[in-house]
Amino acid sequence: MSPTDLNIELQRARQLMRVKNYGEALPLYASLTQQFPYGALLFEFGSAAVGSGDFELGHRIWQTLLNREPDNASLLWPLAEEYGKLSMFSKANAIYAKATALEPQNLEMQLRMVSYFARTGATEEGRAAVEKCLEIDSKNPWARFLTVHLDRLDKKYDGVEAELRKLLAEAPPIPQLLSGCHLELAFVLDNEERYDEAMQHLVESKKIAALQMPAAAEQKATDEVRLQGLHATKALPRNILTLWAKSFPPPVRAPMPPLAFLCGHIRSGTTLLERIFDAHPLIAAFDELLAFQTIVPLVDIGALELPAQTLNFFRTRYLKNLTVEAGVPDGKTLFDKNPAATAALPALLRTFPEMRVLIALRDPRDIMISSFFMKPLHYIHLSLESMARHYSASMDAWLAVRQWEGLNWMQTRYEDVVTNLEHEGRRATQFLGLEWHENQARFYENNRGKSVKNYSEVTKPIYTKAMGRWRAYEKYLAPVLPVLEPYCKEFGYD
Repeated sequence: MSPTDLNIELQRARQLMRVKNYGEALPLYASLTQQFPYGALLFEFGSAAVGSGDFELGHRIWQTLLNREPDNASLLWPLAEEYGKLSMFSKANAIYAKATALEPQNLEMQLRMVSYFARTGATEEGRAAVEKCLEIDSKNPWARFLTVHLDRLDKKYDGVEAELRKLLAEAPPIPQLLSGCHLELAFVLDNEERYDEAMQHLVESKKIAALQMPAAAEQKATDEVRLQGLHATKALPRNILTLWAKSFPPPVRAPMPPLAFLCGHIRSGTTLLERIFDAHPLIAAFDELLAFQTIVPLVDIGALELPAQTLNFFRTRYLKNLTVEAGVPDGKTLFDKNPAATAALPALLRTFPEMRVLIALRDPRDIMISSFFMKPLHYIHLSLESMARHYSASMDAWLAVRQWEGLNWMQTRYEDVVTNLEHEGRRATQFLGLEWHENQARFYENNRGKSVKNYSEVTKPIYTKAMGRWRAYEKYLAPVLPVLEPYCKEFGYD
């Protein structure tokens, strides 16, 4: 293949990647890398494999890249980010460390590593990295911002408000930076019980972030897809599990370790529960890996019959993707924590009829406030109204599935966990078919040094401060309280 032909085929492969047609891009990259095994091509080949749903293949390709170009920092840092997106944190950490060691004066790389450490709760490592950033450029606004961000995460509030206000006055007009400063100020002001000021900065943060979000038409299309999925779920009969089982009985199913999904809604205490279960020696807990998303779009929940071979392919793919980093744990129950999987429960139950479903509940009003304090990465976080609509769709999906005959399910409330950890934790552990283990009461000790998908105080004993937090913001919640009221009644919240 001539350089011209190579460029034509590469551009075609990249265009397929841009439109997320990974299935067609993958064989193109396979052919190209056989003839031209360059680092950048291998990186893209691995991304195509991951995008197509084959994490195991992507991991093998990227490992080949690491073996061939172990000292290419320009390839290492984007590779570390890709592993981070897959929640393969130990791999991402190792690659970040190697990349920054190769180019210790690369400020952009150092800043990315600080942001990654902060996002996954590794604040000690983040502080060491941010110090290097400040050594390179003591006035860099991002380094200054990340310094106060780490202080706030560690509840070291002295001087944080003053530095954030100074940053807002001095920093260049970078939307992400300005939005982040307003968000951090909201946290500080909330801690000082200056709730009206906190809400003002939250709203300002959302306004700035909204300018970088998709257009209204794209948001509408996303909402329509979500509602179509909800309607399809509600249309299924209560005996759907029995109907599905006729074409996919236990004897024909590919073997799986015991499997449980922890679902619910974001900010409902799922990370806390996942860490409590991860402390059990017979449980392998996974923190929001994307494995389920590689099979859900392929499952037709409207078909009463699907070939056993097809469903077993989905089961095998999911298991390989879930355990690609550490392998399948011997004799352990797999515990997949994924709030995003709530709406996907029909497809998951179609594939894993034997799985257990644990639903995390929390006062919907507290969920709204906690979610509004999240970094606005998605348009649903831009307003309380959009978050209430999302909550409603998610919980309606669960309430529909909960009616299915033969479903193995349990609900657990965040408030019960934080007020009586051992009682509620024992109940949930027994639901998984296991006995409570003493390590679970000290889960925070087990979690030191472990990264999580989204920062959460899981390295400290439980506290109850987050209960009833919504009352300080009740007047701002007023427009969405009618939407939330049915769920408050359903789940026992006054």
